[in-house]
Amino acid sequence: QGQLMESGGGLVQPGGSLRLSCAASGFIFSSSTGAWYRQAPGKERERVAAITPAGVTNYAESVKGRFTISMNRAENTMYLQMNSLEAEDTAVYLCSAVGFGVWGQGTQVNVSS
Repeated sequence: QGQLMESGGGLVQPGGSLRLSCAASGFIFSSSTGAWYRQAPGKERERVAAITPAGVTNYAESVKGRFTISMNRAENTMYLQMNSLEAEDTAVYLCSAVGFGVWGQGTQVNVSS
């Protein structure tokens, strides 16, 4: 069965950048819509960004212009480049292969001075 493994989370100061990775195994990730979600304590899970097999992307209003989602077909890996990070971006970030119903385990992102 397929699996997703996130990496790249950590602690960063406001205004800083991080790049999250979501590596797939057991299936071709780019054949599905891929998405990044985040969940902060006490808040509902929010979809941050998504990318279709055709490469069409969409973003939550709160991250537009700051985050970029991409898919590397050769690496079978999805990325989320996060720039100009704010304290409100602090959350567990999870990736999903929507068409396969597969989720990663999550990676923690903390934005704090």
